[in-house]
Amino acid sequence: MVKLSVIVPFFNVQSYAPDTLRSLRRNTRADFEFILVDDCSTDGTPEILERAAREIPGAVLIRHENNGGLATARNTGLDAASGEYVTFLDGDDWLAPGYYPELLAAIEGLGCDFVRTDHVQCTARARTLARVPDGRRGVVLDPREAILPAERTTSVDYAYAWAGVYHRRLLDRGLLHFPDGLRTAEDRPWIWRLHREADSFGVVGLLGVFYRRGVASSLTQIGDVRQLDFLHAFDRVLAETGQDRQADRLLPKAVRTYCAIIAHHLASGRFEPHVERRLRQLSAAALKRMPEGMLREALDSMDSERATRLRRLRRRPLTVDQEAA
Repeated sequence: MVKLSVIVPFFNVQSYAPDTLRSLRRNTRADFEFILVDDCSTDGTPEILERAAREIPGAVLIRHENNGGLATARNTGLDAASGEYVTFLDGDDWLAPGYYPELLAAIEGLGCDFVRTDHVQCTARARTLARVPDGRRGVVLDPREAILPAERTTSVDYAYAWAGVYHRRLLDRGLLHFPDGLRTAEDRPWIWRLHREADSFGVVGLLGVFYRRGVASSLTQIGDVRQLDFLHAFDRVLAETGQDRQADRLLPKAVRTYCAIIAHHLASGRFEPHVERRLRQLSAAALKRMPEGMLREALDSMDSERATRLRRLRRRPLTVDQEAA
C-alpha cells in the first residue's frame, strides 16, 4: 500500500525543476509515490520530467493538454493519489534530505487529520524562517478554534498547502480539492475550509521545505489580470464561511483578512494600468458586499492610511458591470 502521495505541479520551470527533482530523490521510500503533473509546459520542463519519471522510484508523470493553473494541476494529482497520506510541493521549490519520512512520522505520532509545518523562504541567497502562527507545538488541536482570534494572524493566514501533510480521510470527505481554475490565492478558500470542517490538526517545528520566492514566472511576480483571482478566492471564503453554523463568530476574521489583502494589492504598485483600474472597480464592489457592521469593525482596526483608502474606495459608485459581478 502507498503510504504517502506527493503531488508536484510543474509549469515552465526548467531552471528550477532539476533542484526539485533531486530533492525528491533524496526523499524516496518504497511506499511513497510522487505524482508529477506537467501543466502544459512550453519550455524544457517536459523533457526534464520524462527523465525524472524513469529515474525516481515511485514517480508517475501526468500531462495536461491545456494549462489549467496550479489549483487544477493539484486537483489532477489528488484524483490520481492512492496514498494513506497526501502532501504537496511546487515545481520550483525543494526539500531537505529525509524530510518526508520525518513528516510522516509526525502526523502518525499525533494521529490527527492534518499537520502544519514551518518552512524556509528563499530569496536569492537570503534565507528566512517562516513559522506557523500558532505557538502550540506537538499537540492535537481543534482546527476551528485556531481560526480565531479575528484581530490576530492565525493558522488560516498561513495558507501554504505544501507546508504540511494530510490524512486521506480528508480527501475522501472532499476537503482537499482546490477551487478549479483559480490562478492565484487558491490556497485561501482551501485552508479556510480545512480549518472549518476537519476534526483535528497539529503544528510541528519540522523544517524541510524550501520555498523559492521572487521567481520571475510566478504569478506573485506578475501584475496581470490573473492576479485579480484573489478577489474570487476571498469572495468564496466569505460565501462559504457565511453558511457555517458559527458564521457570526468566524466571519469577522474573514472580512478583516479580505480587507487587509485588498489594501495590500492597492498599495503594491505592480499592476499594469488597466489591471489597476479593474482592481479598484472589483475591490469597491467587494467592499459593498461585505456585512456592514463587520466591515466597519475591520476598517476601524486598521491603520488610518489603509482604512482611509478602503473607505474612499467603498464610496465610489458602482458601474452596471460591477453590480452584476
